Amino acid sequence: MSDVPSIKKLDQAVVNRIAAGEVIQRPANALKELIENSLDAGSTQIQILIKDGGLKLLQIQDNGHGIRKEDMAIVCERFTTSKLNRFEDLSSIATYGFRGEALASISHVAHVTITTKTADSPCAYRALYSDGRLVPAKPGQSTDPKPCAGNNGTQITAEDLFYNVPTRRKALKSISDEYNRILDVVSRYAVHNSGISFSCRKQGATMADLQTSLGASTIDTIRQLHGSVASELLSVHRDLDELKVKLQGYISNANYSVKKMTLLLFINHRSVESTAIKRAIDAIYSLLLPKGMHPFIYLSLEIDPKNVDVNVHPTKKEVHFLNEDKIIEAISQAFQETLENANQSRTFYTQALLPGASDPTLTPPKETEEALSSISGSSNNTNVPEYKYVRTDSKVTTLDAFVHKPSNTMDRDEPVVVNKSRVEVRLTSVLQLRKEVKKQENLGLSHIFSSHTFIGCVDDRLALVQHEQNIYLIDYNTASEELFYQVVLNEFCNMGELRLATPIPIKDCLKLALDMEEKKGTLPDNLINKQDIITSITDTLVSRAEMLKEYFSMEISAEGELIGLPMLIKDYVPCLDQLPLFLLRLGTEVDWESEKGCFETFSRELALFYSANQEEQQQEEDYLWKVQHLIFPAFKTHFIAPLSLKDAVTPLANLADLYKIFERC
Repeated sequence: MSDVPSIKKLDQAVVNRIAAGEVIQRPANALKELIENSLDAGSTQIQILIKDGGLKLLQIQDNGHGIRKEDMAIVCERFTTSKLNRFEDLSSIATYGFRGEALASISHVAHVTITTKTADSPCAYRALYSDGRLVPAKPGQSTDPKPCAGNNGTQITAEDLFYNVPTRRKALKSISDEYNRILDVVSRYAVHNSGISFSCRKQGATMADLQTSLGASTIDTIRQLHGSVASELLSVHRDLDELKVKLQGYISNANYSVKKMTLLLFINHRSVESTAIKRAIDAIYSLLLPKGMHPFIYLSLEIDPKNVDVNVHPTKKEVHFLNEDKIIEAISQAFQETLENANQSRTFYTQALLPGASDPTLTPPKETEEALSSISGSSNNTNVPEYKYVRTDSKVTTLDAFVHKPSNTMDRDEPVVVNKSRVEVRLTSVLQLRKEVKKQENLGLSHIFSSHTFIGCVDDRLALVQHEQNIYLIDYNTASEELFYQVVLNEFCNMGELRLATPIPIKDCLKLALDMEEKKGTLPDNLINKQDIITSITDTLVSRAEMLKEYFSMEISAEGELIGLPMLIKDYVPCLDQLPLFLLRLGTEVDWESEKGCFETFSRELALFYSANQEEQQQEEDYLWKVQHLIFPAFKTHFIAPLSLKDAVTPLANLADLYKIFERC
């Protein structure tokens, strides 16, 4: 029986030192805990000073709310915290720290000094700590915090980290490796907390190795810390209400790749690691990037605190959350959709010419033509499969564009074109509308419209086009409306004029439009007298005739007659059968009160009027000629396709898929 070892209760100092070794594994872990404390304190500026990779000196200073003097006696004791009162509070914890172990753990493996000042305190207070308790600065002196000069906030200094755990200190890698780990931690929190100023430098250095600006955006911070990748980032944002998850971040497109993935993952604003999420991201990018290459990812997940267990790892680098598989699937879907919408085009970089080298794109000299022709057989022998050839050129113009011209079958006189000199537009409202159009752009759709090859019209609304190896069915009636809206904005104040040979009375058109709507039964039952409506709309247009002529080249006489219409595309005349309805909608659909609202709604109505529509007396051949040779060529010049046109572009066939079918026949 004497050989059986007896169970003894460990000394409290040993217990605390073991616990400290679990929480503080290296200087970077200690700094992470201190940064999170500073962020919990509402800091906007965090300055970090390092010596010997954090082993000799680790100092952090912030401008947060500070620590009260009466709390300084227990601030470094274990399980003392201001964020938690009951165990049930863990289910709704929203701060970084909650266990009250960070400062206690650091004080058990380092000499800690805290200098702090609250906003209502007349001075700052400094105290020294060891093994979780206050200690005097010199033997025989009082342990009470001493008043001193200082700014609002807290400065925590940890010196001689792991001085009493020599095995842990020896197990650490080089000083430079520990410092790089510290910079990694600081850069992660700097990106996630963009707008807060972070700086990190070595003691004795005049310049900081890491510095971010106060009030900077996330993209600006990424550009400052990670360089050119900021230009290749795509924004991701999803609200997953069913899972009570909010997802936001930035992911690199297919033009960017590195040998090691950069994954900045935050769950409820805490930097964590997740092998499952990393594996899912790798699976998505493996289809886009070269083998062995990886993306840059910054991802922030806000999950209902009730669904997250944050108390599963001493350093809190891992968390568990409910519905993990569903959330990861939603993340993958969000990434996939974002990449699909942005990666219709790829960027390939070529090497610049060496000094003195000839440009290979120029016509070769005569003496080298024979040499080139002798090897042309071997040079043309590529490994590109036939089904991947693109045998069309979107820049080619067909002969019927010059041979055939639409005949004049209208009983009315043809409008006369009037041109005028260009004017620079500086109206803020117009510039804002142009920016809004650019903001809604879908690069994939824009590329289809700008580089398509026209195949033919299916009917008076749909047409077939080819883009690279794909064939698309395009609703050109809907697409042309967006085209003319952008033309109106881009040519604001600079449109030509289609002068009508015979002025058209606006009142007659309005009466015709109201009669047509009455036949259709679309007029409201409580409509006022039709004559009053006609007079009101006519007066509105006549009173704004000067503005309409200057900005939109739409000329109206003082007698209420329409004299001219804007020329949006050369040789294109809108469907004049729609003119009565157009004038009626100018009175009912245009916001004449605000400047921006007026320009936007009037441009929309003008675009609807000019969109592709066949007149009753117009031959189908002439109408389709206008569509092919006037409207579709306009899509190739400066057209920005918004995401709303996604339903108007339907993919029909792919060359590779067709090859698989017909090769077997």
